[in-house]
Amino acid sequence: QVQLVESGGGLVQAGGSLRLSCVASGDTFSRYSMGWFRQARGKPRDFIAVISGTGTTSAYADSVKGRFTISRDNAENTVYLQMTSLKPEDTSVYYCAADTYYNTHAAEWDYWGQGTQVTVSS
Repeated sequence: QVQLVESGGGLVQAGGSLRLSCVASGDTFSRYSMGWFRQARGKPRDFIAVISGTGTTSAYADSVKGRFTISRDNAENTVYLQMTSLKPEDTSVYYCAADTYYNTHAAEWDYWGQGTQVTVSS
């Protein structure tokens, strides 16, 4: 079992930046790929970014490519999402997830955090 706790959400103006953190516990962190997803009210949960267990491979949704960066610190059991050039359409609840398989499909991920709200004002 893996427990995930996100933090770092909040209210920011368009064009601003935020960094989300997700701390994992319960198992060997480097065994897991880590992902970030987001879900706006009334919409499905969408893939944002994924990083492999070693941190050497990552991928992004087209909507955030060039603006968001995923990274991880295996010594601290933490994955980050650095978000820049934020837009109002980035407003959503952001979730981190863990899985032993590297993939971009929300339904495939085994472990989820509770989510953190990000609101971007225009």
